[in-house]
Amino acid sequence: MRNLPSSLIVFSVLSLFSSVVVSLKPGECEVCVSVIDRFRATLSKEQAGDPKAIEKEFVKFCKPLKTKENRFCYFLGGTADAATGILGEMSKPLSWGMPSDKICEKLKKKDRQVCELTYEKQIDFSTVDFKKLKVKDLKKILSDWDETCDGCLEKSDFIKRIEEVKPLHVRTEL
Repeated sequence: MRNLPSSLIVFSVLSLFSSVVVSLKPGECEVCVSVIDRFRATLSKEQAGDPKAIEKEFVKFCKPLKTKENRFCYFLGGTADAATGILGEMSKPLSWGMPSDKICEKLKKKDRQVCELTYEKQIDFSTVDFKKLKVKDLKKILSDWDETCDGCLEKSDFIKRIEEVKPLHVRTEL
């Protein structure tokens, strides 16, 4: 009988922790939340309450999207080349008025790749210290500018090349 109250306490504490829902961390699912917020703004009142209309409009919304946002649409089944579709997992909660971050939590449970998409960080070329960037990032800068770095072997070579072509690609406004 003496163990009954202590085991009851342990059971209560365990059940409390098991029922806690893990919410999204700040910055997590940024592409998902952004796309759903922007999509929600395009819907009329009539469309916003109808899951089938939401799905139809989402496919139209996805057509012009590029890069990460297009990949998000692909994961949900909003593109023509998508192999699977979980549009219903997005459209039903959206029709109920559920917040975008909560919709993304539900989508993450179905396909974790939805929340692995992140936007590329923008570089402020007026304040960036190229020596602190990784070579991969330096190569990406040159690639984005359609520039090559023939004979570049070390980080300092890439930095030198970026500094050479930077005036052609970055505006410095007063």
